[in-house]
Amino acid sequence: METTRQALLEAALRLPEAERVLLVNQLLESLSPETEDPADDALAEELDRRLAEYRQDPSSAVPWSEVKRQG
Repeated sequence: METTRQALLEAALRLPEAERVLLVNQLLESLSPETEDPADDALAEELDRRLAEYRQDPSSAVPWSEVKRQG
């Protein structure tokens, strides 16, 4: 199975960008609507918390380039 998946990935990556986008959209649409990542809710809560924190004190923002260096 891994060999098949790898061959599919390699073939997909050779497609032009527009065709890859269509392929991704078709794959996403093929997923069951019940398929939800339980982390989605936690992520949304964390993003909301961070946005509220930023709105309270915009000077607390850290540039993305600095965040990447810390990671």
